[in-house]
Amino acid sequence: MGIMTFKGGIHPYDGKELSKAKPVRKLLPKGELVYPLSQHIGAPASPIVKVGDYVLRGQKIAEAGGFVSSPIYSSVSGTVKAIEPRRVVIGDMVNSIIIENDGAYTETGFTPCEDYSSLSNEEIISKIKEAGVVGMGGAGFPTHVKLSPKNPDDIDHIIANCAECEPYLTADYRRMLEDPEKLIGGMKVVLQMFPEALGVFGIEDNKPECIKKISELIKDEKRMVVVPLRTKYPQGGERQLIYACTKRAINSKMLPADAGCIVDNVETLVAIYNAVVLGKPVMNRIFTVTGGAVCEPRNYDMYMGTSFEEFLEESGGFIKECEKMIAGGPMMGFALKDAKIPTTKTTSALLCLDVDEASKYKTTACINCGRCVEACPEQLVPSKLAKFAETGRKDEFEKWYGMECVECGSCTFMCPARRHLAQSIKTMKKQILADKRKKK
Repeated sequence: MGIMTFKGGIHPYDGKELSKAKPVRKLLPKGELVYPLSQHIGAPASPIVKVGDYVLRGQKIAEAGGFVSSPIYSSVSGTVKAIEPRRVVIGDMVNSIIIENDGAYTETGFTPCEDYSSLSNEEIISKIKEAGVVGMGGAGFPTHVKLSPKNPDDIDHIIANCAECEPYLTADYRRMLEDPEKLIGGMKVVLQMFPEALGVFGIEDNKPECIKKISELIKDEKRMVVVPLRTKYPQGGERQLIYACTKRAINSKMLPADAGCIVDNVETLVAIYNAVVLGKPVMNRIFTVTGGAVCEPRNYDMYMGTSFEEFLEESGGFIKECEKMIAGGPMMGFALKDAKIPTTKTTSALLCLDVDEASKYKTTACINCGRCVEACPEQLVPSKLAKFAETGRKDEFEKWYGMECVECGSCTFMCPARRHLAQSIKTMKKQILADKRKKK
């Protein structure tokens, strides 16, 4: 099989050499842990503990607030200190449960499933839902909803997003090297639910060690294949990944299931394995701390709710002045004012840049070079869409397929005039969606 990809995309400096060779290190949190009740798309979780309660590691502290919601579990043992708003990575104040860690890490106890092959689809879904599994590589869509498509018999591809195309991030890379059996085990669980589906591990070709290791482990699995992907951003975008692996295209009005696909990232499949086979809820994930300003970039086994600040301290702090901190990667992450922010299910990295190149650029007029068009993975015309957005021309924005933008930032990266194309387009999309919700 050749190297698969999509049209468009960019090749930014990936920075992965800073942390890719560093094995995962467990960091036991020291201070209080903060659990925001909105760690997923959908309704916030509802607290089921009160101030003063003693909780165990693995104990449910908030239950799902609806079908499209997800419960939250404590990653430590300790006492509920407060339930109050705390700031999260996007800058919002979100109601959160604060637990004072007692340092004992006493667990509530977990019940493994000796033979998950005997479970019905409904039982598997129930275990995944109860464990609080969400999409851990993006916006946090509850996984039990994703695994309940309207027409399950139409699903013929289960795609593991192993691309990790975002620059600097190496958490999935280390997971694939150090813990591939759980990734494959999670794929087996999902394939059991969809007996006609093929399990696909889409891995970028800048990770030859992972391609080799996964290929070796699944060599006798008739329903699993590794698909090497060309290293290119945003290769791990859902639409781009589906096209690269299947040559099927979807748009903003479609779900992956409409193309016969279900896509889960590495950490989500590991969480599925933990939930169904080991009986463990979502409490930990692999997390990258990296960037030119960090003394010792590396990967951690992260206890959710731990402050970014603790990971930064464990990495030796700053070796030089940090001009910008980002939760996530440089393309789609969120800039942080400080590191006193809690980690959550969807937290993949803390990036500390010693040079904030973007802030030094001066925006000039569009020179009509077309580079944004060449880079756009959706084959849109970002320069025109940004102009419509900046002048409030919503009808023309929609006419030129602005709602199809995947907000990857490739256009902004390529623009020689340094125009904030992706930001303008993203803002207009939000306004149009808000208008449509008001009309309902």
